[in-house]
Amino acid sequence: MTRRIRFVLPSALLASFVLSGSAVAQSAGGVPVLSSTAVMAGRDLTWDMAFLPDGTMFFTEKCGGLSVRLPDGKVNALLGVKDSKGFPETAADLFCSGQAGMNGVAIDPDFAANRYIYVYSASSMTAPGTNRVLRLTVSPDLTKVSNRQDIVTDIAYKPAPSNHPFGDAGAHNGGRLRFGPADGFLYVTTGDTHNGEVPQSPTRMGGKVLRIDRDGKAAPGNNPPQGFDARVFTYGHRNPQGICFRPGTNQPYTAENGPWHSDEVTALTAGGNGGWDPRPNVGGRSDCPDNYCGYSPNQMGAMDPKERSVFMPMTDTKTYPDAMKPAWNNDQLSQGMSSCAFLNGAQWKDWNGRMVVTFMGIGIHGTPVGNRLDVLDITPDGSSATRTTVSLPMPAGRFRSVVQGPDGNMYVATDQGDIYLLKPN
Repeated sequence: MTRRIRFVLPSALLASFVLSGSAVAQSAGGVPVLSSTAVMAGRDLTWDMAFLPDGTMFFTEKCGGLSVRLPDGKVNALLGVKDSKGFPETAADLFCSGQAGMNGVAIDPDFAANRYIYVYSASSMTAPGTNRVLRLTVSPDLTKVSNRQDIVTDIAYKPAPSNHPFGDAGAHNGGRLRFGPADGFLYVTTGDTHNGEVPQSPTRMGGKVLRIDRDGKAAPGNNPPQGFDARVFTYGHRNPQGICFRPGTNQPYTAENGPWHSDEVTALTAGGNGGWDPRPNVGGRSDCPDNYCGYSPNQMGAMDPKERSVFMPMTDTKTYPDAMKPAWNNDQLSQGMSSCAFLNGAQWKDWNGRMVVTFMGIGIHGTPVGNRLDVLDITPDGSSATRTTVSLPMPAGRFRSVVQGPDGNMYVATDQGDIYLLKPN
């Protein structure tokens, strides 16, 4: 069933300016009326989506694998992780554990010529495990993949902890893949894996955004600091699970999971530092359990919201004055921000040019939860943003991915295995 709902915004927002391409003009379009349609339901945890121009949709299931949905609704399973069911082919080294598994998916801009598709997946090929970016060739009839090439093989992965006080194997895993619309290079987000040394490390590929070509080589213009791996576009990240590009300027932004007290949306600059450094004895901190200060000061979370101000900052501008500063920090809450997409087109009315961010609704030690979508009106310079929360026209879920399809509609995927089409009217 298709449901409709109207949104009522404060008058100050209705009078705001909307960025469309590179021009800013007062909107007269109003707020879109959304209808929702269930595209798929009952799958495994649907992690990401990528579209061909005709509406063909590739999608990943974290503990399942890579599949493709044809425009007529038929689904072809392509490549599964180890022990997954219903796939004609599985890879013995690909596995699912915690946040890790079959994560991001991206289609090559030259797919019509080369048939390449890319996925981010955990692999046991190198002990104790790594995350890898795989390039696959899709058959003309969209029924199988072949010619696997692992173009990145050294992205950090968190193995099963022996007595680690934080999280399980696969935690803080990153995993989003997106091609830059202007430069044609592949952007890869990676997490810090609860390892204090990783985000600021010049050679360990966690807590980073990589920018590479289709063979996994460093893209020109990454501009990392001297001594850094040339593939690094930005570093000093915690757990970025979203990356998206602003229409008109093609400025990349990350959507990043925060440490109990903040999620952040940040405009990226080549060679930039995200300012996350959970090592002990940095910025006056003392030792921390397992050498990870990411939840300091008390390693247990702030019971009182007023205490959040004493936590180690997500973006530490005291230690790193030149760190990339966030446009938005989710009102000093961490609620599992997971993905982002900019809406583009007149059909989105006041939301044209604005960013949608998804939340998985994580709530820890009294932090309010939120399975929701937010629309962010980000200033042209990326320094600040105003948030509007979408009243959903379908059941709320742990929203994992958001993509604007070639039909101009918004598609959202959930951990519950559902994918919804949201159409503006």
